Amino acid sequence: MKATDAIRLALELSDGDMRFLEEMREAPLTRPMVGGNHPLWLLGHLTLAEGRLHQILLGEPNPVARWKPLFDWGTEPSDDRSVYPPFDEIFETYRRLRSRTLELLAAMSDEDLDQPTKSPPPGLEEWFGTVGQTLLTIALHQGYHGGQASVARRAGGKQPSFVPSRELREF
Repeated sequence: MKATDAIRLALELSDGDMRFLEEMREAPLTRPMVGGNHPLWLLGHLTLAEGRLHQILLGEPNPVARWKPLFDWGTEPSDDRSVYPPFDEIFETYRRLRSRTLELLAAMSDEDLDQPTKSPPPGLEEWFGTVGQTLLTIALHQGYHGGQASVARRAGGKQPSFVPSRELREF
C-alpha cells in the first residue's frame, strides 16, 4: 500500500463519522455530557480545521476564517443556536472543502507527502511540518471528534450506529 492510499483511507474512514453529525441536524445542540461538545460545534470545528488544512498545505487564507470565533481551538460551544451559521451551510462547506482535500491528495505522490507545508501553525510543526503529517493529523483529529459525535448522537436518543451480526459477535 502506498502512503497516499493509507492517508486517503484514514480520511475516508474519519469522514464516515460525519453521518453522526448529519443525523443530529434536528437536535444540533445535544450535549453528550455537561461541558461536552454538541454536534453543531463539532461540525463547525471540523469545517474550520479542513479550511485550516488548505491554509497549512497551500499557504492560502483559510476560506472559513470568519468562523474562528465560533469554532476554533479554545472556543466553547454555545447553547444559543442563533449565534451559529445554518447547519446545512456548514455541512455543505465542509463537503466542498473535503472534496478539494481529496482532489489535492489524488494528485500527490508518496514523495510529495514528505514536502514541507507552506504555513504550519506556530509551535505545532511536529504535527504539521510536512504534507503527509498534516493530512494524517487532520484525519486523526476528525476521528477523535467523530467519537464525540457518536456519544452526542446516543445522548440524543439515537440507536447504536453499529450493531454486530451474530457471526461477528462469535468471531
